[in-house]
Amino acid sequence: QVQIVESGGGLVQPGGSLKLTCAASVTIGSIYAMAWYRQAPGKQRDMVATIVMRTTTTHYGESVKGRFTISRDNAKNTMYLQMSSLNPEDTAVYYCNVLLETGVAKTLNDYWGQGTQVTVSS
Repeated sequence: QVQIVESGGGLVQPGGSLKLTCAASVTIGSIYAMAWYRQAPGKQRDMVATIVMRTTTTHYGESVKGRFTISRDNAKNTMYLQMSSLNPEDTAVYYCNVLLETGVAKTLNDYWGQGTQVTVSS
């Protein structure tokens, strides 16, 4: 039902910026929300930012608040994460999550991208 393509990861120096993109192709249903998660080696996978497609309601993890900005383009089913003031603690694999709503019952199912590596190092 969903094909996810992520891009934008890479190597950046502390204090630098990166912009991640998650493009979702939907054949059945519609996207209710999209989110970015990240997981560093040996660490728990944490929510970075979420956005509801219908309302643009957003939520950020405490550690990224004020530095990261999430946005979306409903027409393209695409989500972005603008990251600034990056520090080594932001180093992780960043995953795109898509919450899909289908059918009369509006059943919710989630889908994951392959992840993109973000490395912050001098």
